[in-house]
Amino acid sequence: MLNWEALEQTCKSCQKCALADTRHNVVFGVGPRNAEVMLIGEGPGENEDLQGEPFVGRGGKLLDAMLELIDLSRQRNVYIGNIVKCRPPQNRDPLNTEQDACIGYLRNQVALIRPKIIVCLGRIAAMRLIKPDYKITKEHGQWVEKSGVWMTALYHPAAILRDPSKRPDTFVDLKELEKKIREVCTHTY
Repeated sequence: MLNWEALEQTCKSCQKCALADTRHNVVFGVGPRNAEVMLIGEGPGENEDLQGEPFVGRGGKLLDAMLELIDLSRQRNVYIGNIVKCRPPQNRDPLNTEQDACIGYLRNQVALIRPKIIVCLGRIAAMRLIKPDYKITKEHGQWVEKSGVWMTALYHPAAILRDPSKRPDTFVDLKELEKKIREVCTHTY
């Protein structure tokens, strides 16, 4: 396992898959490195690739507003990362080979942070981290425990922007997340 500095340097010089050829920036992750809650998306979009930070476009603004509802923020108490660290072309879903090339970096981040809760943002992250046949429309907001870490999935902010009818379910899921944080975390609030 690499320390933070070595991991970030290794990520930023990664050439393990073709995404390295088209990226502007490696999107390593953001937030306090002692966070008890970790949010994990599938991969960076165009704005994220240009700025080098996860969830900074319209979806990121919505994510920040969602987190604010339950007193969370990337500056104070949540770490945000992605399955893949480089943008897939045209924001397509990351291929399994790309996920496989990058997943070790995320595992290293998780090992360093040691979160008590992992929230998958969207279907791709949930399928990779919770179970391969995860159905986001049926299973969002449900909790599973894996290796002592509580895991759930929320709709991806981009999906909520495309389909605002997902907002009420997401609000309920956020309130359940807040309840779980109060139950298992010691320094998030």
